[in-house]
Amino acid sequence: MTLLPIHWALIGIWGLLAAASVLVLWISSRSKKNVTELVQRTQSWWVMVAVFTLAFLVGKTVSVVVFALVSFLALKEYFSMIPTRRADRRVLFWAYLAIPVQYFWVYDSYYGMFAVFIPVYMFLFLPFASLLSQQTDGFLRAVGTLNWGLMLCVFSISHAAFLLILPPTPQSSAGGPGLLLFLVFLTQFNDVAQYTWGKLFGRRKIIPGVSPNKTWEGFLGGVATTFVLALLTAPLVTPFDLAHAAAAGLLIPVAGFVGDVTVSALKRDLGVKDTGSLIPGHGGILDRIDSLTFTAPLFFHFTRYFYY
Repeated sequence: MTLLPIHWALIGIWGLLAAASVLVLWISSRSKKNVTELVQRTQSWWVMVAVFTLAFLVGKTVSVVVFALVSFLALKEYFSMIPTRRADRRVLFWAYLAIPVQYFWVYDSYYGMFAVFIPVYMFLFLPFASLLSQQTDGFLRAVGTLNWGLMLCVFSISHAAFLLILPPTPQSSAGGPGLLLFLVFLTQFNDVAQYTWGKLFGRRKIIPGVSPNKTWEGFLGGVATTFVLALLTAPLVTPFDLAHAAAAGLLIPVAGFVGDVTVSALKRDLGVKDTGSLIPGHGGILDRIDSLTFTAPLFFHFTRYFYY
């Protein structure tokens, strides 16, 4: 069996995770501080990488279903946090129903409906469904939060799934799966890099009113690390030339940071630490994909504009 570039990329990710696990075990055996959260995060990464790899290897259908499930869990966490009126209970059903419809457009490669179904049709339909209750108190807040949740948890994340549908190009045989791997790997690696640089060298707060632990040192260190990694990995799994690889290497970490602090602002407004507890050491699904909610649509349209 001949290993394709994307297979080598997956092997590399597993190798990095194995090395990180050894490092964490060494730290936990020597550190006097409580590193339980770090150990839990590493264990959770094994599960997440295993699920991601399995979806990749099994095929497009399973991968799209996995992303649909991620959107469902994220939207469920979102709705469990925000205040809703009793009159909105039926409207939530229509919001959840939008998930399989949106991902059907992904599976069917129907870009036209994929691009407008939630931001146009659901945007117009949900207020209509809400006003049928004839309760106008809190109407604006209700329709605003419902539509924003769909945009964040479903529409944004579905762009990552649509990358899978993109065909190979003359520049790269990896096609959509390679682009998705590039996006998800760099987005998640950037989170780890910014966290690590911030812990090691963080001094100056970047946005203390929203996320007190974020520092300029962590942000710039993460951007620089992700930028270099993008230049190294782009030739393996993407059609990007050097200039576009560099642009993507800046776009992903900056957008990921904005997505992270945006969800942090949401949680601070609602008075919660995590969106859920599904992933030990990480919190909920939305905690783990907050950066991806911003990187996925921006990276998708960046790629589609220049190469498709």
